[in-house]
Amino acid sequence: MERVGPAHVLHDDIDTDQIIPGEYLNTVPDAKLGEFVLEGYDPEFADQVEPGDVIVAGENFGLGSSREAAPIAIRNAGVGAVVAESFARIFYRNAINVGLPIVVVPGITDHVSEGDEIRVDVAEGVVENVTTGETFDATGLPEDLLEILEAGGLVEYRKQQRA
Repeated sequence: MERVGPAHVLHDDIDTDQIIPGEYLNTVPDAKLGEFVLEGYDPEFADQVEPGDVIVAGENFGLGSSREAAPIAIRNAGVGAVVAESFARIFYRNAINVGLPIVVVPGITDHVSEGDEIRVDVAEGVVENVTTGETFDATGLPEDLLEILEAGGLVEYRKQQRA
């Protein structure tokens, strides 16, 4: 599972309220949440992100309330993958469960600038800054979580298991 796209570099401690503000949770269908992604962090972000772009974030990405809508909004905005120095635990599992590719690379924000071309290979646990030529080992996903992610999320995985 490989994704390649330009980087959007974010700082530490981006919380779920910044990813998708609470005002949209009961008024906007999941399919449209991408239109408001990261509005609490940068009101222009949703207009700037293109399908396949990669979010590169600092530590503790996705902290805050257990909000499945946060990784759904990122996925539905077309983001190809999220690479972070660390993830809040509940966001990490929610991302896998909705089929959003994520990997952990400690210190990654020191090596990526806004717009750098990033290649993320989730299955191999490798992130490459194509612009600079630097390659980083990512913390790999356990096989069971990789299977869920490759299926497109937990619901699709369970459907495949029942078939």
